[in-house]
Amino acid sequence: MSSAQICPVAKLEKLLLSTDRSAFSEGAVREAIAFAGKCQSRLYAMSVLETNPEYETIGASVYKKEETEALAYLDALKTRATKEGLSFCETALLYGREPYRLIVDEATDRKVDMIVIGRRGHSGLIKVLMGSVAGHVIGHALCKVLVVPRAARIECRNVLIATDGSDHSIAAAAEAIVIAKRCGSRVVALSSAFSESELEEAKANVQKVADMAQKEGIPVEAVTPFGRSHENIIETAGGRGVDLIVMGTYGKTGLKKLLMGSSTEKVIGHASCAVLVVRAQ
Repeated sequence: MSSAQICPVAKLEKLLLSTDRSAFSEGAVREAIAFAGKCQSRLYAMSVLETNPEYETIGASVYKKEETEALAYLDALKTRATKEGLSFCETALLYGREPYRLIVDEATDRKVDMIVIGRRGHSGLIKVLMGSVAGHVIGHALCKVLVVPRAARIECRNVLIATDGSDHSIAAAAEAIVIAKRCGSRVVALSSAFSESELEEAKANVQKVADMAQKEGIPVEAVTPFGRSHENIIETAGGRGVDLIVMGTYGKTGLKKLLMGSSTEKVIGHASCAVLVVRAQ
C-alpha cells in the first residue's frame, strides 16, 4: 500500500475543518477531505459568519445574502466530501464576534483530534499576523492543528521536525515519528543555534530526536544550522522537498498562547508546505 493510501496519524477519529469560504481555504478543504478518507474519520466542517454591531450599517439584505451564500458553500462542501467517498460529513454555520473562539469551542465540544485550517483568509495577508484566526486557534486549541497553505499537498514523503528541546517540541517529534513510520517518510530533525554558545544544546536537541527516529528504523538527518530558527526551518524545508513541518505550539518561553514573534507563527506565515502544530498534554 502506498503512503498516499495510508492514514498518517495514529488516532484521527474526528476532524474539524474550519473554512472562511475564500480561495485561501482550498488547501485545508482538500487535505481535510483526504485525511478523513484515508483515516475513516468523522469530518465536521464549519464556517463562521461574524456578527458585529458595525455590520448593521450594511443592511439586513446584504447580511442575509452572505448567510445564504455561506450555507450554500457548506452544502457544496458536504456534497464534495460525499462524492470523494466520505461516509460522514457534518457541516455547521456558526455566528459570533470571535471566529477563533467559536472554532476552539467547537473542537472542544466535538472532542476532535485535529483542526484543519487555511493559512490566510479574506484579508489576503502575505503572512500570519497577530490577531489572525489561525494564530489564535493554534494558541488556544487543546488538540493538534494542521495549517495548510492554498497550494500545499501533504504526501508525507519528507517530514521536518523542528525542536528546541521543550516539552511541546518533544511531543511534536513523537507525533512526527509516528507519521514517518506509517508513511515510510524520511525525517529531518532541526534545531537552530543563534550563536556558538548554543550549538551544543542544539546538537543535543536533534540527537534526542534522531535517537527516537532510529529506534523506529526511520532514516533521519540531523541538522543544527546557525541563525534565526524560523528562517532555518523554512530554508531547510524548501531545500529538502519537505511537504510537512511538525513543531510544538510554543517553546521554552512557556507562553500560554501563540504570540507574535514566535518561531511557530513565523514558520506558518512563510512556509510553502503544511505545518502540523502539536502541544504536549
